[in-house]
Amino acid sequence: MADAEPKNDAPPTPSRAPRRGLVTPLVLVVATVALVLLAQQALRGLPGWLNPFGTETKDRSGPVLLKSIRDLHRYEAASGSFQVIVDLEKDARFLPGSLRGKRTLFVGNGTVDAYVDFSKLASGAVKVNEDRTAATITLPRAQLEKTNLDPKTSYVYATERGLIDRFGDFFSSNPNNQQQLYVLAAQKIQTAAGQSGLAQRADANTKTMLENMLKALGFTTVTVTPEAQ
Repeated sequence: MADAEPKNDAPPTPSRAPRRGLVTPLVLVVATVALVLLAQQALRGLPGWLNPFGTETKDRSGPVLLKSIRDLHRYEAASGSFQVIVDLEKDARFLPGSLRGKRTLFVGNGTVDAYVDFSKLASGAVKVNEDRTAATITLPRAQLEKTNLDPKTSYVYATERGLIDRFGDFFSSNPNNQQQLYVLAAQKIQTAAGQSGLAQRADANTKTMLENMLKALGFTTVTVTPEAQ
């Protein structure tokens, strides 16, 4: 009886599959991306309606809602334009600025208007003599409007950030940072307007306006005085 051949129970060694099946799709993807980029560059000069890669901006805002209407009884007598450079720095107490901290230079441009509110004329503030040749008017003092900061000409000039702040800003956006700069700039401009003599200029302009108007109506003597503070 012939001896049986010994059985080889070891699993067969898997043969290496060729990598051509993986390389081919990768080459196709790279080629497709390259073709798209080249097509975008070539079609960039075409009109938007002919460019298949062009973008279209759609305004989906809702209608403007009228909340209230109020009558104005004031004379805008003067306006001042102001510019302020806000230098805002935030530092950690126990960390160096290169690691944790932020410094921002913000250029704020805004206007402040000065007005006289005729609706606040006191009783007996306007006095006219019998033959209507002389008039005496006691005016309320001019007031300042709130600062109107121009968003088109106000901007962040420069920003320095520590390493931790750069890393945090990369993953998150905080619109309150910009809002704080706008609020601070408006406050500084409002303070400067109050110290600039803008209200006094408005008082003088209102006085000149009333004198010229009443004299054109036939009054020969016109006296305009501001209310006592």
